[in-house]
Amino acid sequence: MPSIIDSLIGKSPIASIKAHMQLAHQCVSTLNSFFLHTLSDDWDSAENLQIQIKAIENEADRLKNEIRANLPRTLLMPFARADVIALLAIQDRLANKAKDIAGLMLGRKMQFPAELAQPITELMSLSVRAASVAQNTTEEFSDLLKVGLDSSRTDVETLLEELDRIESESDEKQISIRAALFAIEKDLNPVDVMFYYKVITLVGNIADVSQRVGNRITILLSK
Repeated sequence: MPSIIDSLIGKSPIASIKAHMQLAHQCVSTLNSFFLHTLSDDWDSAENLQIQIKAIENEADRLKNEIRANLPRTLLMPFARADVIALLAIQDRLANKAKDIAGLMLGRKMQFPAELAQPITELMSLSVRAASVAQNTTEEFSDLLKVGLDSSRTDVETLLEELDRIESESDEKQISIRAALFAIEKDLNPVDVMFYYKVITLVGNIADVSQRVGNRITILLSK
């Protein structure tokens, strides 16, 4: 038989927020596979993965709208309805960015120059790692609300510190990639170069948004 606390948590939006974050992370993870196929010039596989990303993002949108529509005006939790909506909106950006990157690259059949293949792959890996840590942070936050253990709070704080480290590493990687691209851009199509810079920024934004998920949870923990 579920406890009173379980019943209260069951009425909260946290389980749905966790499910939404899982979908957002899945979009980013699938984007990583998509990215690798573009580097190997396998556009059939890339297109299939882009379709998957779009479908996952659509499901995330559906769940987001469902959460908003059914969110009670008064929550049995220490934070406000607006706090939940804000967290949901940030998570949603992860799925949106993954969809935007895949759509842009597929539409232009974008393939990064060989000189940038390794560093851009490393940047993508950092973004996937950041999204994964953000998802773990949401999971630990949910456990903290349900169990209320000090150890859970420590786990959340450790994950938040890791998000900060990854975001800083992502910033440094973007700087080095842009420098490498600048060194060879005179030999490339100018329009392609413009879009290379755009994708570098978008991929780096995934780590930024993942950090914002953590920052929002920090705000919720302070209430």
